[in-house]
Amino acid sequence: MLIKQNRGKQWLDWQRRLITGAQYAGLGACLLLLLALCFGEMGLPRYFSMKNHAQQLETEILDLQRGVAGLRSDIDRLEHDPLKIEQLAREQLGYVRKGETVYQLYPEATQDRSRP
Repeated sequence: MLIKQNRGKQWLDWQRRLITGAQYAGLGACLLLLLALCFGEMGLPRYFSMKNHAQQLETEILDLQRGVAGLRSDIDRLEHDPLKIEQLAREQLGYVRKGETVYQLYPEATQDRSRP
């Protein structure tokens, strides 16, 4: 009877040590995972950096989409608005209508440039 009690006690002691060891191992694994989460290559600092970069890219995409919408509006005006075509012809190509007089103003030559 004494042997069975000792074996039972030994078994309980062994189970307690096993459970305590498993708890320490689990705690150590959790600590390692927490450290990896905080300071690892793909940890929280990297996550926040990537999140900030994603927000910057979204802002840039919105700006580019606005620019594309403006360019599409200009294309539409060029295809269907004769006044816009005339305006561009006058500004960029120097076209004038019949009967109009064009005056071109040139800056005055300075005295340094006029003398050799």
